[in-house]
Amino acid sequence: MKFEFTVGHDFNFPAAFAEKFKVPVFRNRLSIPASMGQGFIKQIDIEPGFKLVLHHYTLKQSFHLKRLSSADPNDLVSIIFNSNEVPTESTDDQLKAQQFLKNNGSAIQISSSRLGTETLFAPNTEVYFAVLGIKKPLLASILNIEKGNSLIKKILNGSASFFFHESMSVDAKRVLQQLSGMNDLEGLSNLYYKIKIQELLYLLFSKLLTRESSPLSTINKSDIDKLYAIRTAIIADVSMPPKLKALSKMAGMSETKMKQLFKQIFGDTIYNYYQKARMEEAAFLIRQAGYAVSEAGYQLGFSNLSHFSRLFEKHHGVTPKKYSFAG
Repeated sequence: MKFEFTVGHDFNFPAAFAEKFKVPVFRNRLSIPASMGQGFIKQIDIEPGFKLVLHHYTLKQSFHLKRLSSADPNDLVSIIFNSNEVPTESTDDQLKAQQFLKNNGSAIQISSSRLGTETLFAPNTEVYFAVLGIKKPLLASILNIEKGNSLIKKILNGSASFFFHESMSVDAKRVLQQLSGMNDLEGLSNLYYKIKIQELLYLLFSKLLTRESSPLSTINKSDIDKLYAIRTAIIADVSMPPKLKALSKMAGMSETKMKQLFKQIFGDTIYNYYQKARMEEAAFLIRQAGYAVSEAGYQLGFSNLSHFSRLFEKHHGVTPKKYSFAG
């Protein structure tokens, strides 16, 4: 199932989706028909220039959501919460990456609304997915940041296209689920939505403010696709450290440009990102998959378990042994 659209100030996602798939919509809300799955999509208009489209559903088919790039200038910032990016082709390594992303890959994308993006949701998977569209002046007023880093300045003041990726925290996931469960018929529903959306903005921008301030390059859809391919390759097998020369050749991009753009989008160097992904996978193996600490360490390529334990404690705050008992 595929849905393509272009964003503008007056774009209404539920109405456009309803027209495409011949689904009834009422008060900016539609229910997914049983033939497609179950759940809903609804648009929440907080105030002019500030709206949220909330998706909560389980679909029988994979869902390819494609926002087309737009040549029309606008000052809308698009913030996508819980976007699980997976490759559209299925090789063995990519399938491993898809499994990892399913367990650990909830994320947030911040971009110019005119920049094209793609998301693929797997079938028979419950999705909490929200898109916040907000005008730059209104976002700047809400944030009220006197001194921001280069990233914040790019989002609020820059005229060129931008795209950033941030991990989804447990607190942000909690807020998304609270938004999904809200009853629209309650008298103060609009106030509740506004408070919770501002909480999401706080959780996101408090992390973005910690990023290193450095010169930022203008980025396009082709660069984004290449950087996500690199990210997928990195986490496809976290038992092996990334080889920059091979990644550069795969992406058709110089090592210098690759390293600079990767850090710009994901907020960390390729190697640090790999180590964090490695430790997240270690936590998953120990707590969810039931691996012994030694088994998890060897599975992730560690020959020295003391080194594994030190890295794990540095990332998670506890040793892998204590972490296994805490579960």
